[in-house]
Amino acid sequence: MLEVTALLAVTVVVAVTAVVVSRKWRLWSEIDKLPGAVAIPLLGNTYKVLFLPREDLIAFADEQTKKYWPIHRTWLGPRPEVHISKPEHLEKIMASSELITKADSYSFLHPWLGDGLLTSTGKKWHSHRKMITPAFHFSILDNFVEVFAEKAEVLVNLLKTKADGQSFDIYPYITRCALDIICETAMGTSIDAQHNIDSDYVAAVYNIAELTIKRVVRPWLLSDFIFRMSPTGKKFYKQLDVLHGFTRKVIQQKKQSRKAKKSDEKAAQYDDLGRKRRVAFLDMLLVESEDGQKLTDKELQEEVDTFMFEGHDTTTVGMSWVLILLGHHPDVQERVYAELKDIFQDEQRAPTMQDLNNMKYLEMVIKESLRIYPSVPFIQRRATQDVQIAGYNIPEGTTLTLHIYHAHRDPDHWPDPERFDPDNFLPERVQGRHPFAYVPFSGGPRNCIGQKFAVLEEKTVLSYILRNFRVETVEKREDLKLIGELVLRPFKGVFLRLTPR
Repeated sequence: MLEVTALLAVTVVVAVTAVVVSRKWRLWSEIDKLPGAVAIPLLGNTYKVLFLPREDLIAFADEQTKKYWPIHRTWLGPRPEVHISKPEHLEKIMASSELITKADSYSFLHPWLGDGLLTSTGKKWHSHRKMITPAFHFSILDNFVEVFAEKAEVLVNLLKTKADGQSFDIYPYITRCALDIICETAMGTSIDAQHNIDSDYVAAVYNIAELTIKRVVRPWLLSDFIFRMSPTGKKFYKQLDVLHGFTRKVIQQKKQSRKAKKSDEKAAQYDDLGRKRRVAFLDMLLVESEDGQKLTDKELQEEVDTFMFEGHDTTTVGMSWVLILLGHHPDVQERVYAELKDIFQDEQRAPTMQDLNNMKYLEMVIKESLRIYPSVPFIQRRATQDVQIAGYNIPEGTTLTLHIYHAHRDPDHWPDPERFDPDNFLPERVQGRHPFAYVPFSGGPRNCIGQKFAVLEEKTVLSYILRNFRVETVEKREDLKLIGELVLRPFKGVFLRLTPR
């Protein structure tokens, strides 16, 4: 009997091993049909980037993508990645309702964001996306313009102290402004990051992003066990306690406040000064939750933390690139200023939603800036089924790296792609262009839910800056080194000179 049991056990092990090896062999053989640099056992292609400085990684990716255009493969150790750059090929992935699962690399965001809208998949993602979409309705966004303007005014007053002809790094100033905006719109809470730069919460947001990047670029920290034991991991979880503690506290306060005001309809609509109460994303999620689509406190926290993460870094870098490009193109900057002058007639007032809609040329400038420097240059999905692209069969389980940065430079869709030309977004040029040739907010069912919010915020803040200052850049575009670890930004900061208008 023992011999039979042992024989069965051996048979099962051999069968399982044969299936695993068979699947791996199929994966390896299919992937290696794609063009790409020579891979070596165990290391794959990592030997090519292992000792590259952070600021050279984007340039290396650019060189490899051009060499093997429009599709190529790399091996991250034993794990294959297929790099897709052509709009026609991106469409196959982005437009799919099946290929919506983020790649395993997004797991480094799970401690911070849990299973929020950015990282979740399947039924949870579908139900939360459906629930959250109404929070970005046009009428709701109209509510936030006042917040955008208030925080932009604070920013301009702080920048007046720097407008002395000397160059300085504007990036931290814009970051703190964006943090103020997202904190008030997402949670309905003011942190006054622009004045209160020593706040524990503000410091934690800065630190958590930096520590996440450290983990991404150090392969030995990918293991949760090793990361938790490392100095970087210990600091990360300490900062995470601050972030999560703050979010949990706000959620509890909001819940208690809603209970207290439910019986008093007027108090629910107006604040203590009699002003109409602002509604934050968190308020809307609580309403949805009360209406039957119950969200646990943990799920509420995950979604609010996701808004905080996605809603400040991306807009900060988006606005920074606009300022850099306008500094290099004073003729374009003057056209933007002329448009703003025409709208505001030299009045120092806050913009209305109608004003923002009238900023047609500034919107073209923002779009062209996002084309050349998309805030998120690459995104990754996991192939949850076999996919046919460009005549290749890409097996299930492969990581698909979608190159937004390079799709925006496809010469078949963008003549002279490195040239900054806002006229690329004139209606007659947009008409007939491939819909996936321009995807700064991704595309298809997993596109960015907050894209209208982001453009309205950028228009508001940039219009304040450009109405008050003339912008001049310090470094040439070709001298800027890029890093794209969470967002695409200049490695050394955003150094500008401001002159009062």
